[in-house]
Amino acid sequence: MAGKIRTIYDLAELAGVSAATVSRALAGKNIVNSKTSERIRKLAEQHDFRPSALARNLRTRQRGAIGVVVPLGHDRGQHLSDPFFMTLIGYLADELTERGFDLMLSRVIPNQDNWLSKLIDADRVDGFIVVGQSDQSEVLDRIAADYLPLVAWGGFVQGQVHCSVGTDNFLGGKIATQHLIDRGCRRIAFLGNTQAIEPSLRLEGAKAAIRARDDIVLVDATAHFDSEVSGSDIDDFLSASELPPDGIFAASDLIALTVIQVLAARGLSVPGDVKVVGYDDLYLAQTSVPPLTTVRQNIAAGASHLVDSLMQRIAGKPTGSVILNPELIVRGTS
Repeated sequence: MAGKIRTIYDLAELAGVSAATVSRALAGKNIVNSKTSERIRKLAEQHDFRPSALARNLRTRQRGAIGVVVPLGHDRGQHLSDPFFMTLIGYLADELTERGFDLMLSRVIPNQDNWLSKLIDADRVDGFIVVGQSDQSEVLDRIAADYLPLVAWGGFVQGQVHCSVGTDNFLGGKIATQHLIDRGCRRIAFLGNTQAIEPSLRLEGAKAAIRARDDIVLVDATAHFDSEVSGSDIDDFLSASELPPDGIFAASDLIALTVIQVLAARGLSVPGDVKVVGYDDLYLAQTSVPPLTTVRQNIAAGASHLVDSLMQRIAGKPTGSVILNPELIVRGTS
């Protein structure tokens, strides 16, 4: 970078990190990775850069607020009114309020890779909880390498840098599919959008359940869905199927309930003609007709783990990812 380093933004560009990371490193806050912090301090010394006392005071005081961010990269038509989002955000609000923090909610369409850096640079919150990785895992990994107070709800994969809290999605997909097999299904369809980590792991679990079975066919219907899984997409998939499925594993409860509506419109009964299993165990799953068989995610426990992990990270203590056990809830659709 040419010219004199005059601001933390200049130093941030030189160091390849966010301005907030530079500010915290120079302030000696231990929420920044020690190697990153040392590298920033050495660059500041080399360029004779010293932030003003005013800027330092403004940026080191605690905000008393947590940013809760919903990035919609793979499914841009989705809304915060989605029942899963609302359920998790509600539990997060309760947890944060009890600990004396406000919640600052953002719905983000990540058109550029710096969407999270911009939120951090705004310096309005003490840390971030990202609700769903969407297709933004690389962004989360890059930021997490230098910025400690960040946790995400979602799936975990080997080599992941960012801290996540979520269900064992692979196991959830496996037990859902095994249940359909045990119920006599021999042609099973998976419906969902696998651009995000969680549904992709659920599909892998479904594949594992039938791997040793020559008499079971798993139909991966993901090619039919560009983003949001709609009733018309499901109807098109069923119309295009030479042999209709006798079992459907849906990547979410909302997809499963839409499937049941489409099947009813086609004159097919659930579970008589087709057995259906969802994922999440939202309140809607309990009250649908018939009540939905589903894989339960303990969303309340997940919210508690998210906040616990973030509080430790704000205090400068790195935390590992948390993987919760899924639970099959058998009701009337299977």
